[in-house]
Amino acid sequence: MTDAGPEQCPRGHRTVPHTGDLRVEAWAPTREECIVEAVRGVVGSFTELPAGACGVTRECVVSAEDDGRLLVAVLEEVIYRMDAADELPVDVSVAPEPGGVRVRFRMADSSTATQTGAVPKAVALHGLRLARESQGWACRVTLDV
Repeated sequence: MTDAGPEQCPRGHRTVPHTGDLRVEAWAPTREECIVEAVRGVVGSFTELPAGACGVTRECVVSAEDDGRLLVAVLEEVIYRMDAADELPVDVSVAPEPGGVRVRFRMADSSTATQTGAVPKAVALHGLRLARESQGWACRVTLDV
């Protein structure tokens, strides 16, 4: 987690107190890097993965009608893979695609992780934001835990 905000740091993420839920804010120079920071923020909010943990690489193309929904779709993919395959992303990269993004996750078995917080169950649409700002891109997302 980066404690500084988008005005002090070119990229980063932080969790923000939110009643009964988890809110993550992230920022980066590009839309795709901002999504990467959001994924890191979400995963880092509830788990610690051991150094060197790695497993399989998973790749998918995610599309949506707007940037906010694109962020939701990527985070829903993370939650789906946690639930369906007991995998957590150790690393993630995001590249632009027509109508969306190509996401590449390097996944680790969730049994290697230490749980440090409440596990997200779903992504909320309330308060969702992914947009270009004067210093780059910033997002805000709330997750049901």
